Amino acid sequence: MYKGIRFRPLFLKTAVFATLVGNFAPAIAKEGMWLPPTLKNRENDMKKMGLEIPVEQLYNENGTGLNNAVVLFGKGCTGEVISSKGLLLTNHHCGYGTVQGLSSKEHDYFANGFWAKNNAEELPCPGLTVTFIRKMENVTDKITTGLADTMNEAARNAVVQTRIKNLEKGFKFATGMDATIKPYYNNNQYWVILSETYKDIRLVGFPPNGIGSFGGDTDNWMWPRHTGDFSMFRIYAGKDNKPADYNKDNKPYNAAQYFAINIAGYKEGDFTMVYGFPGTTMEYIPSQQLNQVYSILDPIRIEARTLRLNAWTKNMQQNRDVFLKYTSKRAGVANGWKKWQGEVRGLRINNVMQKKQDYENSFQGWATLDDKLPYADNLLANIAAKSMAVNDVLKADEYIKEAAFGVELLQQAAVLDKMLQTIRAGYKGTALQDTLNKLAKATAGYYKNYDAATDKDVFAALMPLYMKNGGNFIPKTFSNQYRENGSDYTQWSNYVFSSMAVSQDAITDFASNATSADSNKIIGDAAWQLYNGIAQLRKDKINPILSQYTADMAYLNRLYMNAQMKLDKNKAFFPDANLTLRLTYGQVAGIDPDGAAGYSYQTNLDGVIAKDNPDVEEFKVPEKLKELYNKKNYGSWAVNGTVPVAFIANNHTSGGNSGSPVLNARGELIGTNFDRIWEGTMSDLYFDPSLCRNITLDIRYTLFVVEKFGDAGWLLKEMKLIRK
Repeated sequence: MYKGIRFRPLFLKTAVFATLVGNFAPAIAKEGMWLPPTLKNRENDMKKMGLEIPVEQLYNENGTGLNNAVVLFGKGCTGEVISSKGLLLTNHHCGYGTVQGLSSKEHDYFANGFWAKNNAEELPCPGLTVTFIRKMENVTDKITTGLADTMNEAARNAVVQTRIKNLEKGFKFATGMDATIKPYYNNNQYWVILSETYKDIRLVGFPPNGIGSFGGDTDNWMWPRHTGDFSMFRIYAGKDNKPADYNKDNKPYNAAQYFAINIAGYKEGDFTMVYGFPGTTMEYIPSQQLNQVYSILDPIRIEARTLRLNAWTKNMQQNRDVFLKYTSKRAGVANGWKKWQGEVRGLRINNVMQKKQDYENSFQGWATLDDKLPYADNLLANIAAKSMAVNDVLKADEYIKEAAFGVELLQQAAVLDKMLQTIRAGYKGTALQDTLNKLAKATAGYYKNYDAATDKDVFAALMPLYMKNGGNFIPKTFSNQYRENGSDYTQWSNYVFSSMAVSQDAITDFASNATSADSNKIIGDAAWQLYNGIAQLRKDKINPILSQYTADMAYLNRLYMNAQMKLDKNKAFFPDANLTLRLTYGQVAGIDPDGAAGYSYQTNLDGVIAKDNPDVEEFKVPEKLKELYNKKNYGSWAVNGTVPVAFIANNHTSGGNSGSPVLNARGELIGTNFDRIWEGTMSDLYFDPSLCRNITLDIRYTLFVVEKFGDAGWLLKEMKLIRK
């Protein structure tokens, strides 16, 4: 099924790097993830690069801006409305978890895809939501008035949170919308976000994995790409077109704003924009914190997840039931695993640590000469001292999270702990049974996608890693169990997986029959003992240190951010990503990542077919797609004898931008953002225009697949297609 990952070497030859950045006319890259209400400040720059519309068409406060066609999809992706009937486009991988919940052996949508032939066939998606951002307003003055920069952080936060809570209530009462106040620039600025969240979302179209996740782990974060990474949903609303819980009588959302789709194409150098919800960036952290990511966190994550993924993959290859249970989980775990490898590589290639230190030297010079920010003089020294003091604890906690808790059983033992606390709380009789049964019933979703034999293999792979590297932060319960089982990991795993937490039946049976005298059954459970050992260790030795460090750094980083913005006169500062609506802009820009693929900015269907390998799951092209290719049955989507698939540009994106609309100079949809190139994943920490590229699915490939492969041409009739 999944084959081994083929990695590029973790270096760039000098000649190749020169080719990458020197032999082609450089495109203009613009670092920045800009808040939509601030785009007026960027308008001149954007127009110089090619923008053809007023920025008011992108965002305004009268409700007619294109921000009303962009949604937060679920809890961490972006989607875009592409018809007046609430038709929604996002990534295949963004819809993956939802579709897994709708799939079964009888309805294997990963293998066969799904295409509704009319509204009646669209499938309800329980728990899925989409959120529109109707308005954003700067409320910093209302939050920070009277608060000194150097005020004690805990006292400051208490005041800030009280003001936020009261102000959110006021906005919600006045507007009737959800109101959330978010911090920006490390708590130096605050904006209120007025939003509406729709809860009745239905699946419309989902290509099979052979299109939607084509290339799998091997091509993930890579260029060139040939993945048809899209899925389609529809928003449904109540009678007043407002959010409503699922009801068969709900109607498709009547969208006043939606994206027109330009199918005329683009060329290298064309202006592009990405509108969406980037998740997390840390562009302004000092070198000491960057080093924690580069030298401690990322290497641990990569090492532990390699072992976990290998165990999952082996079992998924051998059993289709296991594949269906783990395919979404695996995709999520593998996504970060691959990304962090590229991040480490990019930081090393760019010598970012040295660049950070050079900037800090400049900052120190500005601080020394300035007499208005006396606290700035010692900021970097204080940050360095706090960071270095916590590195060993940070390392230990990351091994707990990635190695020990990489074993699902140890996480699930938390349910046993809740049951134990219920018994100890003195519940008896019917009250005890009802509470325990509710806890057991709540585990159904977990066990639906759990395989104990697979998890047991993970235990055997990860536990040696944890025991070797946990240092002074290994609970005695781990050491004792290991020794009592002959210091043999196989014997130990057999003992641990005798736990009642291995199956829902065992937990349900315990919950149904337990009495107030049964706490010993949990205390004697092997998995609970390990979970409890970690919980106590973190409570006593790790969490207090990390909590204090987090508080200290929140204070120091707020001051550092504030000082940078006041002392650095040459930089246009944008707030770090925090899963709120942003717009970034750049140009279509090719690249030759490693000298092997060739310089390019676009891929096509020819490349998909060239990669076809029926023996490898992630490169298995569906037969119908091959038939369309062989007959050159492309319809109106043919371009130079093939179909465009993907293109790259130098927009500054991050996680959360998956599914974001990629727009041309007129604000028309030309594609759907779905990835970055491996060499540029360090853009969450440092943006380099020579390496950072976002990867976009060409809208023409999406529509080709919908019409020709999915036989769902009825959907195109509700879209506004522009051919020039």
